[in-house]
Amino acid sequence: MKLTIIGCSGSYPGPESPASCYLVEAEADGRRTSVLLDFGNGSLGALQRYREVDEIDAVVISHLHPDHCLDLCSYYVVRNYDPLGRFDAKLPVHAPAGARERLTRAYAVDKPEDLGTAFDFVDLVDRQTFEIGPLRITPHLVNHPVEAYGLRVEADGAVLAYTGDTDACPGLVELERDADLVLTDSAFVDGRDDEMRGVHLSGSRAAQTAKDAGAKRLMLTHIPTWTPVEDCLRDARTVWEGDVEVAVAGETYEL
Repeated sequence: MKLTIIGCSGSYPGPESPASCYLVEAEADGRRTSVLLDFGNGSLGALQRYREVDEIDAVVISHLHPDHCLDLCSYYVVRNYDPLGRFDAKLPVHAPAGARERLTRAYAVDKPEDLGTAFDFVDLVDRQTFEIGPLRITPHLVNHPVEAYGLRVEADGAVLAYTGDTDACPGLVELERDADLVLTDSAFVDGRDDEMRGVHLSGSRAAQTAKDAGAKRLMLTHIPTWTPVEDCLRDARTVWEGDVEVAVAGETYEL
């Protein structure tokens, strides 16, 4: 399984990265399956550096905040109005309930234009596994102000646990259990954001959950431009005993 960081900037696109978007790929029977975990604002442009727009097999949206889903509106334009005839079927979009209506509202101006003409929306259900090619994906309900899921992705014996946006909660430990890589929200800083709970993890809370889950590798992501990366690393290192990595847009990791 291969992970490419398309966008990892927290809350809004930064100068060096779009908002959240992660390309996960695996091969089986001579065919590559390519799935996007989240599709935040700014990510469609960066995606085209790595894959053609018609090479995506599905999109999985962790929650419906714009920095995790808004470029589905731009992708709708590509798939619905493409003059080259590259898209002959709807693209599966696995997302929280209400995604079709939410994104139709985001796209529409004078009158609704149903994004369901280009996308086949499928509701995520807590702990209900689904398959896309060789990828097995299990959503885990997490702790955020809106309905939100972490995504456990398994293929070829490897496990990627992507938290999406969340604060600490019991579901995170099961999401990350024995994962080869935990790709975790680390938007908050200890001391600065202590009063804002139920929204994001700090580096220390992210590290503690991964440690409790027996995860092998810890990678911080969703760090907003206004937050020094060093602060998040410092907090994580108070708990995590090994190396702490930071997601970098454009980098690819093998699991």
